[in-house]
Amino acid sequence: MNYELMLGDCLERMAEIPDGSVDMVLTDPPYRVISGGNKSNTSLSKSLGGNNGRIFKHNDISFSEWMPIVFRKMRKNAHFYVMVNFMNLFDARDSAINAGFEAHNLLVWKKQNTTANRWYMKNCEYTLFLRKGAAFSINNKSSQTVHEFLNPVGLKVHPTQKPVELMEMYITNSSNKGDIVLDPFMGSGTTGVACARAGRRFIGIELDQNYFEIASDRIKTAATIL
Repeated sequence: MNYELMLGDCLERMAEIPDGSVDMVLTDPPYRVISGGNKSNTSLSKSLGGNNGRIFKHNDISFSEWMPIVFRKMRKNAHFYVMVNFMNLFDARDSAINAGFEAHNLLVWKKQNTTANRWYMKNCEYTLFLRKGAAFSINNKSSQTVHEFLNPVGLKVHPTQKPVELMEMYITNSSNKGDIVLDPFMGSGTTGVACARAGRRFIGIELDQNYFEIASDRIKTAATIL
C-alpha cells in the first residue's frame, strides 16, 4: 500500500510518524478567513457551523503549534508547501521560520473565478514555498511563480478543494517517485490523489470524520485506477 490515512488530531497522529522520514510536505491548513471585511457569518460558514471568520469547526489550530512537528518529521533536505490567504500569510511565514524552515518563494495560483471583495476581487491564492536544510532545485526548472489551473466548481466535495493538477505540479517538482509526501490537514484528499497519479507514497491526516471518509474513497479510487 502506497498510502497511510490517519483519522484524528494531527498534533497527536504525527507522533506516530518517524522523525526524518518524510520527503515532502504539502498542505492546505485551516485558518480563519474574513470575507470582504464583513464580520457577519457567510452562508458557507453558517452551513458548516462556523462563525467569526470560521469556515470549519476545527480551525482553531495555529501555525506555531504544528509547524515545528512537521519540521521534525521531514528529512534533512526537503521542500515544504503551505497554502495560505493574505491575512494569514505573515503569521504562517514567521511561524515557519521560527520552526527552522527557510523561505524559498511565494507562489501564486491564478484561478478562473473570483471572490467578491471591496478592495480588489480575489482571483488568486498563495502558497508559501519553504525548505528544510540546504537549498536544492525543483525538478522542472521552467516552472513559474504564477500558475493557472482551473478551480473545481460545481459538485465540489470540500469547500476549499484544490485542483489535483495544482497539487501534482508541486509534488512532481519537489519529490521523486516512491518518496513520502505528508499532508497533516488532508481534507478531501486531493494531495493523496495527486500522489497516486504521480507515483508517490502518501501520509494523510484528517480530523473530520466526514472528510476523512471522502478522502479515503477518493484516494483508494485513484490508486486502483492507476
